[in-house]
Amino acid sequence: MSFVARHALWNDEQRAAAKRVAREIETRGLEVVRFSFPDQHGILRGKTLAASEAVAALESGVTVTTTLFAKDTSHRTVFPVFTPGGGFGLDAMQGGADALMVADPRTFRVLPWAKNSGWVLCDPYFGDGTPVPFGTRAILARALERLGEAGFGYLAGLEIEFHVFRLVDPRLKPADAGQPGTPPEVELLTHGYQYLTELRYDLLEPVVELLRRELAGLELPLRSFECEFGPSQLEITLGALPGVGSADAMVLFRSAAKQILRRHGYHASFMCRPKLPNIMSSGWHLHQSLTRKADGANAFIPDEAGDALSQTGRRFLAGLLAHARGAAALSTPTLNGYKRYRPYSLAPDRVNWGRDNRGAMLRVLGGPGDPGTRIENRAGEPAANPYLYFASQIHAGLDGLARELEPGPTADTPYEAKAEPLPRTLAEALECLRADAVLREGLGSGFVDYFCRIKEAEIARFNLEVSDWEQREYFELF
Repeated sequence: MSFVARHALWNDEQRAAAKRVAREIETRGLEVVRFSFPDQHGILRGKTLAASEAVAALESGVTVTTTLFAKDTSHRTVFPVFTPGGGFGLDAMQGGADALMVADPRTFRVLPWAKNSGWVLCDPYFGDGTPVPFGTRAILARALERLGEAGFGYLAGLEIEFHVFRLVDPRLKPADAGQPGTPPEVELLTHGYQYLTELRYDLLEPVVELLRRELAGLELPLRSFECEFGPSQLEITLGALPGVGSADAMVLFRSAAKQILRRHGYHASFMCRPKLPNIMSSGWHLHQSLTRKADGANAFIPDEAGDALSQTGRRFLAGLLAHARGAAALSTPTLNGYKRYRPYSLAPDRVNWGRDNRGAMLRVLGGPGDPGTRIENRAGEPAANPYLYFASQIHAGLDGLARELEPGPTADTPYEAKAEPLPRTLAEALECLRADAVLREGLGSGFVDYFCRIKEAEIARFNLEVSDWEQREYFELF
Protein backbone atom coordinates (compact mmCIF):
# COMPACT_ATOMS: atom_id res chain seq x y z
CA MET A 1 0.00 0.00 0.00
CA SER A 2 1.37 3.44 -0.94
CA PHE A 3 2.11 6.21 1.55
CA VAL A 4 -0.81 8.25 0.20
CA ALA A 5 -3.26 5.34 0.46
CA ARG A 6 -2.02 4.24 3.89
CA HIS A 7 -2.66 7.67 5.37
CA ALA A 8 -5.69 8.62 3.20
CA LEU A 9 -4.05 11.83 1.97
CA TRP A 10 -5.97 12.21 -1.32
CA ASN A 11 -9.64 12.71 -2.05
CA ASP A 12 -11.47 11.27 -5.07
CA GLU A 13 -10.61 14.30 -7.21
CA GLN A 14 -6.91 13.94 -6.48
CA ARG A 15 -6.92 10.19 -7.16
CA ALA A 16 -8.56 10.79 -10.55
CA ALA A 17 -6.07 13.56 -11.29
CA ALA A 18 -3.14 11.26 -10.47
CA LYS A 19 -4.31 8.79 -13.12
CA ARG A 20 -4.48 11.60 -15.68
CA VAL A 21 -0.98 12.75 -14.72
CA ALA A 22 0.44 9.26 -15.20
CA ARG A 23 -1.14 9.07 -18.67
CA GLU A 24 0.11 12.53 -19.60
CA ILE A 25 3.68 11.76 -18.55
CA GLU A 26 3.61 8.74 -20.87
CA THR A 27 1.74 10.18 -23.85
CA ARG A 28 3.76 13.41 -23.91
CA GLY A 29 7.03 11.59 -23.52
CA LEU A 30 8.08 13.66 -20.53
CA GLU A 31 11.56 12.90 -19.29
CA VAL A 32 11.54 14.53 -15.84
CA VAL A 33 9.04 15.86 -13.30
CA ARG A 34 9.80 18.56 -10.73
CA PHE A 35 8.27 17.95 -7.31
CA SER A 36 8.12 21.29 -5.42
CA PHE A 37 6.71 22.64 -2.18
CA PRO A 38 6.37 26.29 -1.09
CA ASP A 39 8.61 26.90 1.90
CA GLN A 40 8.11 29.35 4.76
CA HIS A 41 9.08 32.25 2.47
CA GLY A 42 6.87 31.16 -0.42
CA ILE A 43 9.94 29.99 -2.37
CA LEU A 44 9.60 26.72 -4.27
CA ARG A 45 11.99 23.97 -3.17
CA GLY A 46 12.09 20.33 -4.19
CA LYS A 47 13.61 17.63 -6.36
CA THR A 48 13.49 16.58 -10.01
CA LEU A 49 12.78 12.91 -10.75
CA ALA A 50 13.18 10.90 -13.91
CA ALA A 51 9.80 10.19 -15.47
CA SER A 52 10.21 6.48 -14.80
CA GLU A 53 10.34 7.26 -11.06
CA ALA A 54 7.87 10.13 -11.00
CA VAL A 55 4.66 8.14 -11.49
CA ALA A 56 5.31 5.97 -8.44
CA ALA A 57 6.52 9.00 -6.46
CA LEU A 58 3.12 10.65 -6.86
CA GLU A 59 1.80 8.18 -4.27
CA SER A 60 4.96 7.21 -2.41
CA GLY A 61 6.21 10.76 -1.82
CA VAL A 62 9.64 12.29 -2.34
CA THR A 63 12.07 12.72 0.56
CA VAL A 64 13.46 16.12 1.54
CA THR A 65 15.44 17.12 4.61
CA THR A 66 13.58 18.94 7.35
CA THR A 67 16.47 21.43 7.60
CA LEU A 68 14.76 23.27 4.73
CA PHE A 69 12.23 24.54 7.28
CA ALA A 70 15.03 26.01 9.40
CA LYS A 71 16.33 28.49 6.82
CA ASP A 72 16.02 32.25 6.54
CA THR A 73 16.11 34.20 3.27
CA SER A 74 19.89 33.83 3.00
CA HIS A 75 19.35 30.04 3.18
CA ARG A 76 21.20 29.95 6.51
CA THR A 77 19.97 27.40 9.04
CA VAL A 78 18.79 29.39 12.06
CA PHE A 79 17.59 26.52 14.29
CA PRO A 80 19.95 24.09 16.10
CA VAL A 81 18.79 21.12 14.03
CA PHE A 82 21.21 18.61 15.58
CA THR A 83 20.04 19.17 19.16
CA PRO A 84 17.13 17.30 20.81
CA GLY A 85 13.94 18.26 19.00
CA GLY A 86 15.99 19.89 16.23
CA GLY A 87 15.40 23.30 17.77
CA PHE A 88 11.71 22.97 16.86
CA GLY A 89 10.65 20.87 19.84
CA LEU A 90 9.80 18.04 17.41
CA ASP A 91 11.63 14.72 17.55
CA ALA A 92 10.66 14.07 13.93
CA MET A 93 12.85 17.01 12.85
CA GLN A 94 15.90 16.24 14.98
CA GLY A 95 19.20 15.75 13.17
CA GLY A 96 17.94 16.97 9.81
CA ALA A 97 15.59 13.99 9.48
CA ASP A 98 13.57 13.43 6.32
CA ALA A 99 10.07 14.54 5.47
CA LEU A 100 8.07 13.47 2.43
CA MET A 101 6.75 15.78 -0.27
CA VAL A 102 3.33 14.45 -1.29
CA ALA A 103 2.09 15.70 -4.64
CA ASP A 104 -1.26 17.36 -5.17
CA PRO A 105 -1.83 15.93 -8.67
CA ARG A 106 -4.45 18.59 -9.46
CA THR A 107 -1.61 21.13 -9.75
CA PHE A 108 0.34 19.22 -12.42
CA ARG A 109 1.67 21.30 -15.33
CA VAL A 110 4.02 20.77 -18.26
CA LEU A 111 6.63 23.55 -18.23
CA PRO A 112 6.71 25.27 -21.64
CA TRP A 113 10.24 26.65 -21.20
CA ALA A 114 11.89 23.49 -19.84
CA LYS A 115 12.01 20.77 -22.49
CA ASN A 116 10.07 17.60 -21.60
CA SER A 117 9.62 18.69 -17.97
CA GLY A 118 6.55 18.31 -15.81
CA TRP A 119 5.90 20.09 -12.50
CA VAL A 120 3.68 19.35 -9.53
CA LEU A 121 3.08 21.17 -6.26
CA CYS A 122 3.44 19.21 -3.02
CA ASP A 123 2.70 19.31 0.70
CA PRO A 124 5.23 18.07 3.30
CA TYR A 125 4.42 15.19 5.66
CA PHE A 126 6.30 13.27 8.33
CA GLY A 127 6.80 9.53 7.96
CA ASP A 128 3.79 8.79 10.20
CA GLY A 129 1.48 10.66 7.82
CA THR A 130 1.05 13.80 9.91
CA PRO A 131 1.56 17.14 8.16
CA VAL A 132 4.76 19.08 8.85
CA PRO A 133 3.38 21.95 10.99
CA PHE A 134 5.40 24.55 9.07
CA GLY A 135 3.89 23.67 5.68
CA THR A 136 2.28 26.96 4.68
CA ARG A 137 -0.05 25.48 2.05
CA ALA A 138 -1.66 23.38 4.77
CA ILE A 139 -2.02 26.46 6.99
CA LEU A 140 -4.12 28.11 4.29
CA ALA A 141 -6.10 24.88 3.80
CA ARG A 142 -7.04 24.90 7.50
CA ALA A 143 -8.12 28.53 7.28
CA LEU A 144 -10.29 27.71 4.25
CA GLU A 145 -11.83 24.78 6.14
CA ARG A 146 -12.72 27.09 9.01
CA LEU A 147 -14.22 29.57 6.55
CA GLY A 148 -16.24 26.75 4.98
CA GLU A 149 -17.65 25.82 8.38
CA ALA A 150 -18.93 29.39 8.60
CA GLY A 151 -20.71 28.89 5.27
CA PHE A 152 -18.34 30.68 2.90
CA GLY A 153 -15.73 30.12 0.23
CA TYR A 154 -12.81 32.43 -0.57
CA LEU A 155 -12.20 34.10 -3.94
CA ALA A 156 -9.01 36.04 -4.71
CA GLY A 157 -7.61 37.93 -7.70
CA LEU A 158 -4.11 39.38 -7.94
CA GLU A 159 -2.39 42.55 -9.16
CA ILE A 160 1.36 41.95 -9.13
CA GLU A 161 3.93 44.71 -9.63
CA PHE A 162 7.54 43.71 -10.26
CA HIS A 163 10.70 44.77 -12.09
CA VAL A 164 12.37 43.28 -15.15
CA PHE A 165 15.96 44.29 -15.93
CA ARG A 166 18.43 43.32 -18.61
CA LEU A 167 21.11 41.09 -17.10
CA VAL A 168 24.55 42.66 -17.62
CA ASP A 169 26.69 40.51 -15.32
CA PRO A 170 25.34 37.58 -13.28
CA ARG A 171 28.29 38.00 -10.88
CA LEU A 172 29.29 34.35 -10.83
CA LYS A 173 32.98 34.61 -9.97
CA PRO A 174 33.91 32.42 -6.97
CA ALA A 175 34.35 35.52 -4.82
CA ASP A 176 30.70 36.42 -5.53
CA ALA A 177 29.39 33.25 -3.88
CA GLY A 178 28.02 33.42 -0.35
CA GLN A 179 24.89 33.42 1.79
CA PRO A 180 23.61 35.47 0.13
CA GLY A 181 25.77 35.91 -2.96
CA THR A 182 26.52 39.14 -4.81
CA PRO A 183 23.40 40.34 -6.64
CA PRO A 184 23.61 40.60 -10.42
CA GLU A 185 24.50 43.77 -12.30
CA VAL A 186 21.55 44.95 -14.37
CA GLU A 187 20.39 47.78 -16.61
CA LEU A 188 16.96 49.24 -17.34
CA LEU A 189 14.59 48.30 -20.13
CA THR A 190 12.82 51.69 -19.94
CA HIS A 191 13.31 55.04 -18.22
CA GLY A 192 9.87 54.75 -16.67
CA TYR A 193 7.49 57.44 -15.33
CA GLN A 194 5.32 57.44 -18.47
CA TYR A 195 2.64 55.44 -16.66
CA LEU A 196 0.41 53.40 -18.98
CA THR A 197 1.72 55.11 -22.11
CA GLU A 198 1.71 52.93 -25.19
CA LEU A 199 5.25 54.03 -26.05
CA ARG A 200 6.68 52.64 -22.83
CA TYR A 201 4.58 49.49 -23.14
CA ASP A 202 5.86 48.89 -26.66
CA LEU A 203 9.44 49.06 -25.38
CA LEU A 204 8.54 46.37 -22.83
CA GLU A 205 6.37 44.33 -25.20
CA PRO A 206 9.04 41.82 -26.31
CA VAL A 207 9.56 40.84 -22.66
CA VAL A 208 5.83 40.88 -21.94
CA GLU A 209 5.12 38.69 -24.95
CA LEU A 210 7.81 36.25 -23.89
CA LEU A 211 6.17 35.99 -20.48
CA ARG A 212 2.62 35.89 -21.84
CA ARG A 213 3.35 33.04 -24.24
CA GLU A 214 5.05 30.84 -21.67
CA LEU A 215 2.70 31.64 -18.78
CA ALA A 216 -0.36 30.92 -20.94
CA GLY A 217 0.99 27.40 -21.31
CA LEU A 218 0.68 27.02 -17.53
CA GLU A 219 -3.07 27.81 -17.70
CA LEU A 220 -2.72 30.77 -15.35
CA PRO A 221 -5.72 33.17 -15.47
CA LEU A 222 -3.85 36.05 -17.13
CA ARG A 223 -5.90 39.25 -17.39
CA SER A 224 -3.77 42.28 -18.22
CA PHE A 225 -0.21 43.42 -18.93
CA GLU A 226 0.71 46.99 -18.01
CA CYS A 227 3.73 49.24 -17.86
CA GLU A 228 3.88 50.59 -14.32
CA PHE A 229 5.06 54.02 -13.21
CA GLY A 230 8.68 53.22 -12.39
CA PRO A 231 11.61 52.40 -14.66
CA SER A 232 11.59 48.78 -15.86
CA GLN A 233 8.45 48.13 -13.82
CA LEU A 234 5.55 45.93 -14.93
CA GLU A 235 2.18 44.95 -13.55
CA ILE A 236 0.46 41.70 -14.50
CA THR A 237 -2.97 40.85 -13.14
CA LEU A 238 -4.46 37.41 -12.64
CA GLY A 239 -8.17 36.65 -12.61
CA ALA A 240 -9.94 35.45 -9.48
CA LEU A 241 -9.63 31.81 -8.40
CA PRO A 242 -11.35 30.05 -5.50
CA GLY A 243 -9.77 28.56 -2.41
CA VAL A 244 -6.08 27.78 -2.58
CA GLY A 245 -6.05 28.40 -6.35
CA SER A 246 -4.78 32.00 -6.36
CA ALA A 247 -2.05 31.23 -3.82
CA ASP A 248 -0.85 28.33 -5.97
CA ALA A 249 -0.99 30.61 -9.02
CA MET A 250 1.11 33.26 -7.27
CA VAL A 251 3.99 30.96 -6.34
CA LEU A 252 3.97 29.40 -9.81
CA PHE A 253 3.81 32.83 -11.49
CA ARG A 254 6.77 34.23 -9.55
CA SER A 255 8.95 31.18 -10.00
CA ALA A 256 8.04 30.81 -13.68
CA ALA A 257 8.65 34.50 -14.47
CA LYS A 258 12.13 34.40 -12.95
CA GLN A 259 13.06 31.18 -14.73
CA ILE A 260 11.68 32.17 -18.14
CA LEU A 261 13.32 35.59 -18.16
CA ARG A 262 16.67 34.41 -16.82
CA ARG A 263 16.94 31.98 -19.73
CA HIS A 264 16.61 34.95 -22.09
CA GLY A 265 19.10 37.28 -20.44
CA TYR A 266 16.76 39.19 -18.10
CA HIS A 267 16.42 39.44 -14.35
CA ALA A 268 12.93 39.58 -12.82
CA SER A 269 12.75 40.81 -9.23
CA PHE A 270 9.80 40.72 -6.85
CA MET A 271 11.80 42.62 -4.22
CA CYS A 272 9.66 45.53 -3.09
CA ARG A 273 12.16 48.40 -3.46
CA PRO A 274 15.47 47.48 -5.14
CA LYS A 275 18.43 49.68 -4.20
CA LEU A 276 18.96 51.11 -7.68
CA PRO A 277 18.81 54.79 -8.70
CA ASN A 278 15.32 56.11 -9.49
CA ILE A 279 13.59 52.76 -8.92
CA MET A 280 10.03 52.76 -7.53
CA SER A 281 8.47 50.42 -4.98
CA SER A 282 6.36 47.46 -6.11
CA GLY A 283 3.19 46.35 -4.37
CA TRP A 284 0.92 43.33 -4.52
CA HIS A 285 -2.77 44.21 -4.39
CA LEU A 286 -5.00 41.38 -3.18
CA HIS A 287 -8.63 41.48 -4.35
CA GLN A 288 -10.81 39.25 -2.18
CA SER A 289 -14.43 38.36 -1.59
CA LEU A 290 -16.46 35.60 0.00
CA THR A 291 -18.90 33.32 -1.80
CA ARG A 292 -21.89 31.79 -0.06
CA LYS A 293 -21.70 28.00 0.07
CA ALA A 294 -25.48 27.82 -0.20
CA ASP A 295 -25.78 29.36 -3.66
CA GLY A 296 -22.26 30.35 -4.80
CA ALA A 297 -23.18 34.05 -4.89
CA ASN A 298 -20.88 36.89 -3.84
CA ALA A 299 -21.59 37.46 -0.13
CA PHE A 300 -20.24 41.02 -0.25
CA ILE A 301 -22.87 42.50 -2.62
CA PRO A 302 -25.05 44.99 -0.72
CA ASP A 303 -28.82 45.13 -1.13
CA GLU A 304 -29.34 48.81 -0.37
CA ALA A 305 -28.43 51.62 -2.77
CA GLY A 306 -25.55 53.65 -1.41
CA ASP A 307 -24.10 50.81 0.64
CA ALA A 308 -20.54 49.80 -0.14
CA LEU A 309 -20.82 46.24 1.17
CA SER A 310 -23.32 43.79 2.60
CA GLN A 311 -23.43 43.17 6.33
CA THR A 312 -21.15 40.16 5.80
CA GLY A 313 -18.76 42.31 3.79
CA ARG A 314 -18.71 45.11 6.38
CA ARG A 315 -17.94 42.71 9.21
CA PHE A 316 -15.23 40.96 7.21
CA LEU A 317 -13.75 44.37 6.38
CA ALA A 318 -13.86 45.34 10.06
CA GLY A 319 -11.95 42.18 10.94
CA LEU A 320 -9.25 43.03 8.39
CA LEU A 321 -8.91 46.46 9.98
CA ALA A 322 -8.83 45.10 13.53
CA HIS A 323 -5.93 42.74 12.71
CA ALA A 324 -4.10 44.77 10.07
CA ARG A 325 -1.09 45.49 12.26
CA GLY A 326 -0.79 41.87 13.32
CA ALA A 327 -1.13 40.67 9.71
CA ALA A 328 1.53 43.08 8.40
CA ALA A 329 4.37 40.63 9.02
CA LEU A 330 2.60 38.20 6.67
CA SER A 331 1.61 40.68 3.95
CA THR A 332 5.04 42.38 4.17
CA PRO A 333 7.56 39.82 5.47
CA THR A 334 10.82 41.49 4.43
CA LEU A 335 12.81 44.34 5.95
CA ASN A 336 12.75 46.02 2.56
CA GLY A 337 8.95 46.01 2.22
CA TYR A 338 8.45 48.62 4.96
CA LYS A 339 10.27 51.20 2.83
CA ARG A 340 7.08 51.29 0.74
CA TYR A 341 4.71 52.51 3.48
CA ARG A 342 4.85 56.23 2.66
CA PRO A 343 2.16 58.92 2.53
CA TYR A 344 0.92 60.22 -0.83
CA SER A 345 2.59 57.37 -2.69
CA LEU A 346 -0.33 55.13 -3.77
CA ALA A 347 0.77 52.84 -0.94
CA PRO A 348 -0.89 52.81 2.48
CA ASP A 349 0.76 54.14 5.60
CA ARG A 350 -2.07 53.62 8.12
CA VAL A 351 -4.97 51.28 8.90
CA ASN A 352 -8.09 52.58 7.15
CA TRP A 353 -10.54 51.90 4.34
CA GLY A 354 -12.11 53.86 1.52
CA ARG A 355 -14.51 53.47 -1.38
CA ASP A 356 -12.45 53.23 -4.56
CA ASN A 357 -9.61 55.21 -2.93
CA ARG A 358 -6.11 54.07 -3.80
CA GLY A 359 -4.59 55.84 -0.80
CA ALA A 360 -6.47 53.66 1.68
CA MET A 361 -5.11 50.35 2.93
CA LEU A 362 -8.41 48.61 2.14
CA ARG A 363 -10.15 49.78 -1.03
CA VAL A 364 -13.78 48.69 -1.48
CA LEU A 365 -15.01 48.24 -5.04
CA GLY A 366 -18.46 47.46 -6.45
CA GLY A 367 -21.86 47.95 -4.92
CA PRO A 368 -25.50 46.87 -5.31
CA GLY A 369 -25.95 44.48 -8.22
CA ASP A 370 -22.22 44.27 -9.00
CA PRO A 371 -21.02 40.64 -8.95
CA GLY A 372 -17.42 41.93 -8.74
CA THR A 373 -17.92 43.60 -5.35
CA ARG A 374 -14.76 43.02 -3.35
CA ILE A 375 -12.16 44.33 -0.91
CA GLU A 376 -8.71 45.20 -2.24
CA ASN A 377 -5.91 45.02 0.32
CA ARG A 378 -3.11 47.30 -0.87
CA ALA A 379 -0.67 46.60 1.99
CA GLY A 380 1.11 43.56 0.58
CA GLU A 381 4.52 43.34 -1.08
CA PRO A 382 5.10 41.00 -4.05
CA ALA A 383 7.59 38.89 -2.07
CA ALA A 384 4.94 37.77 0.45
CA ASN A 385 4.14 34.09 0.96
CA PRO A 386 0.60 33.97 -0.48
CA TYR A 387 -0.55 31.09 1.72
CA LEU A 388 0.25 33.01 4.89
CA TYR A 389 -1.08 36.29 3.50
CA PHE A 390 -4.42 34.72 2.52
CA ALA A 391 -4.68 32.79 5.79
CA SER A 392 -4.17 35.98 7.79
CA GLN A 393 -6.98 37.65 5.86
CA ILE A 394 -9.37 34.77 6.43
CA HIS A 395 -8.74 34.52 10.17
CA ALA A 396 -9.00 38.30 10.57
CA GLY A 397 -12.23 38.45 8.57
CA LEU A 398 -13.76 35.52 10.45
CA ASP A 399 -13.11 37.35 13.71
CA GLY A 400 -14.97 40.34 12.33
CA LEU A 401 -17.90 38.09 11.43
CA ALA A 402 -17.89 36.30 14.79
CA ARG A 403 -17.79 39.50 16.84
CA GLU A 404 -20.12 41.39 14.47
CA LEU A 405 -17.62 44.22 14.13
CA GLU A 406 -18.30 47.36 12.09
CA PRO A 407 -15.57 49.13 10.09
CA GLY A 408 -16.48 52.70 10.92
CA PRO A 409 -16.55 55.58 8.42
CA THR A 410 -14.54 55.70 5.22
CA ALA A 411 -11.27 57.62 5.07
CA ASP A 412 -11.91 60.12 2.29
CA THR A 413 -8.49 61.69 2.91
CA PRO A 414 -6.58 58.52 3.81
CA TYR A 415 -3.17 60.09 4.36
CA GLU A 416 -4.64 62.62 6.78
CA ALA A 417 -7.14 60.38 8.57
CA LYS A 418 -6.77 59.69 12.26
CA ALA A 419 -5.93 56.00 12.22
CA GLU A 420 -3.37 53.61 13.62
CA PRO A 421 -0.18 53.57 11.56
CA LEU A 422 0.94 50.41 9.87
CA PRO A 423 4.11 49.00 11.45
CA ARG A 424 7.16 51.02 10.38
CA THR A 425 9.59 48.10 10.52
CA LEU A 426 9.57 44.33 10.29
CA ALA A 427 10.58 44.15 13.98
CA GLU A 428 7.50 46.16 14.97
CA ALA A 429 5.32 44.00 12.73
CA LEU A 430 6.59 40.82 14.41
CA GLU A 431 5.72 42.29 17.82
CA CYS A 432 2.20 42.99 16.54
CA LEU A 433 1.86 39.45 15.17
CA ARG A 434 3.00 37.89 18.44
CA ALA A 435 0.47 40.01 20.36
CA ASP A 436 -2.49 39.24 18.07
CA ALA A 437 -4.41 36.48 19.84
CA VAL A 438 -6.72 35.78 16.90
CA LEU A 439 -3.92 35.31 14.36
CA ARG A 440 -1.86 33.33 16.87
CA GLU A 441 -4.75 30.95 17.46
CA GLY A 442 -5.67 30.72 13.77
CA LEU A 443 -2.17 30.16 12.39
CA GLY A 444 -1.05 28.15 15.42
CA SER A 445 0.95 29.53 18.30
CA GLY A 446 3.88 27.26 17.47
CA PHE A 447 3.94 28.43 13.89
CA VAL A 448 3.86 32.12 14.87
CA ASP A 449 6.83 31.64 17.22
CA TYR A 450 8.68 29.68 14.52
CA PHE A 451 8.00 32.30 11.84
CA CYS A 452 9.05 35.17 14.11
CA ARG A 453 12.30 33.42 15.01
CA ILE A 454 13.26 33.03 11.35
CA LYS A 455 12.45 36.66 10.57
CA GLU A 456 14.33 37.86 13.66
CA ALA A 457 17.41 36.02 12.41
CA GLU A 458 17.22 38.17 9.27
CA ILE A 459 16.86 41.31 11.36
CA ALA A 460 19.88 40.33 13.47
CA ARG A 461 22.03 39.88 10.37
CA PHE A 462 20.81 43.22 9.02
CA ASN A 463 21.72 45.00 12.24
CA LEU A 464 25.30 43.73 12.00
CA GLU A 465 25.82 45.16 8.50
CA VAL A 466 27.28 48.64 7.97
CA SER A 467 25.01 50.39 5.47
CA ASP A 468 25.72 53.06 2.87
CA TRP A 469 23.55 55.42 4.95
CA GLU A 470 25.79 54.99 7.99
CA GLN A 471 28.92 55.56 5.91
CA ARG A 472 27.52 58.79 4.45
CA GLU A 473 26.14 60.00 7.77
CA TYR A 474 29.09 59.43 10.09
CA PHE A 475 32.37 58.72 8.26
CA GLU A 476 33.26 62.35 7.48
CA LEU A 477 31.38 64.00 10.36
CA PHE A 478 33.00 62.20 13.30
